[in-house]
Amino acid sequence: MPARRRVDPAAGHDALAVCESAPDLSTVPRAVVATAVRFTLEELAARHPGRSVEVRVPPHGAVQCVEGPTHKRGTPPNVFETDAPTWLGLVTGTVAWSEAEASGRIRASGLRADLSAYLPMAGV
Repeated sequence: MPARRRVDPAAGHDALAVCESAPDLSTVPRAVVATAVRFTLEELAARHPGRSVEVRVPPHGAVQCVEGPTHKRGTPPNVFETDAPTWLGLVTGTVAWSEAEASGRIRASGLRADLSAYLPMAGV
């Protein structure tokens, strides 16, 4: 089943463009950052459907994606978590996976939590 969209794709693209053009995300209204994060999380889930990895960008959103064993209760075995600036940088390619990992800006647990094969996401 495809992921359910809550963010209008046009609004998501617009919010992402604002975030990309800002010199620092702290200058972007929180609602715009939240829209960009939620849109890109939904896009990741749409491109890589499944329930084996939970991707969290608190406090803005979380999705489950990537094919494989699913989890139903409790903390999932494969979790990826980061902050909004790092997430948007990974999505757009302005932050490299290796850089974010080395600096401790991402927390990934489980064999499937390495999302480097899926990021950056072309065409978002």
